[in-house]
Amino acid sequence: MFCEDDLLPLSALQHLLFCERQAALIHVEQLWVDNPLTVEGHHLHDKPDAGGYETRAGVRLARGVLLRSLRLGLTGKADVVEFHPAGAAGVALPGVEGRWMPFPVEYKRGRPKCNRCDEVQLCAQALCLEEMLNVGIPEGALFYGQTRHRMEVRLEESLRRETETAAVRLHELVRAGVTPKAFREPKCERCSLLSLCRPEALAPGKSAQEYLRRQVRSS
Repeated sequence: MFCEDDLLPLSALQHLLFCERQAALIHVEQLWVDNPLTVEGHHLHDKPDAGGYETRAGVRLARGVLLRSLRLGLTGKADVVEFHPAGAAGVALPGVEGRWMPFPVEYKRGRPKCNRCDEVQLCAQALCLEEMLNVGIPEGALFYGQTRHRMEVRLEESLRRETETAAVRLHELVRAGVTPKAFREPKCERCSLLSLCRPEALAPGKSAQEYLRRQVRSS
């Protein structure tokens, strides 16, 4: 079990799975740069981050729900948690009759990815809710702004294990305080920290002197 001072941002799991160097630059070196993609993402979260509650077709919606897991050492915020009517397996809500099943919904700017980093972030939210509310949550959903598509995600055992493993690795990375070496990959083009990371200059085996020569020649 972690103490409050050791909790890391839940969103860091996605940074970690995208690139461990990116995760270290953000969460060890405390660096950040926005690009058009991150700005669009911020705008997509404006309404969920505003918080509040409403009911639609018998489903109760809570926005900007604060989360934490002392077991995983994570803290963060769920964009939306829907509460669906449920039987005995659900939870009680203050001042509301019946039992309700939490259903986390995470908003993403783009489209579904080829890896499971979005699913891991959603699963981490569910694991936090399970610990906080003492309930099992079987599924959640990802909403993609580019496709305007909602994708339901089963929180199966393999996804839970992957999420817990990522949380352990995140704490190891931050505890070590060492930023991994740079490697240039196609995905680097999508990273807002590319100008700070400088993979061409800092990759293993690269000559800093030769890099400076090229920069001078191109200027």
